[in-house]
Amino acid sequence: MIREKRLPLLKRTVLRKYIDGKRGYFLCKRILDVLFASVIIITVLSWLLPLLALLIKLSSEGPVFFLQKRTGRGGKSFTCYKLRTLAYNPPAHTKPMDVGEETATPLGRFLRHSNLDELPQFFNVLAGHMTLVGPRPHMHADCNAFAALIPQYKFRNLVKPGITGLAQVKGYHGKVITRECIYKRYEWDAWYVQYASFWLDLKIIAITAGQTVLAVLGNRKKKRPAPLVVMGEGIAINREIPTSRDGLSTVKSRQVGTSSEMKVGQAES
Repeated sequence: MIREKRLPLLKRTVLRKYIDGKRGYFLCKRILDVLFASVIIITVLSWLLPLLALLIKLSSEGPVFFLQKRTGRGGKSFTCYKLRTLAYNPPAHTKPMDVGEETATPLGRFLRHSNLDELPQFFNVLAGHMTLVGPRPHMHADCNAFAALIPQYKFRNLVKPGITGLAQVKGYHGKVITRECIYKRYEWDAWYVQYASFWLDLKIIAITAGQTVLAVLGNRKKKRPAPLVVMGEGIAINREIPTSRDGLSTVKSRQVGTSSEMKVGQAES
């Protein structure tokens, strides 16, 4: 549960109203989280994690797991578990690294491409720090930096962070290196927070499973982010627009701005 006394009054009010309106959904979501994570841990991670741990130890020096503080629901901090994919570098545990500073091991590149480095996060799900579907968790430094660019950015923290999410199945995953990626991820995350449903979660899980299989087989096609141009206070984006409430059917482009979509998280700023 969120310790609401730690949050400012306005944030507590928005969070409480949001949760009260989706109590049934959050109950079903938590049941699915516990059941799904338990099955994956028992049937898959019980043998796959030891195998991957052995390969990581044989391929490079350093620990098997990469532990890092990330931003959870309501801005609360938690320790996020990942398999280590980079050459051992203690400073990376506490601060974001420049693009040129990261050195992925050969095994690490495969784990990243297939997203298998995220498997330990099923333990985060079982512990209640994360959920199967939701906005991806950021480091606190990244979350604050993105919020400085998009004042409503922390609106996405109304829900638990997820192993996968709507932005990820739309192709926005991995390192954020351009401003348009930040805007696009926020748009999909904010849309998910507004219209989250149990059936949407099931669809995202199914799509993620298919994408993971293709990635392991080396057949996943990378999706390029749409170009973004800043025009005054608005943002003209060659974007995909949801045409259904599950967010998975889309059409192309229109102009959005701080007075339309971007206002959805205004109470959180």
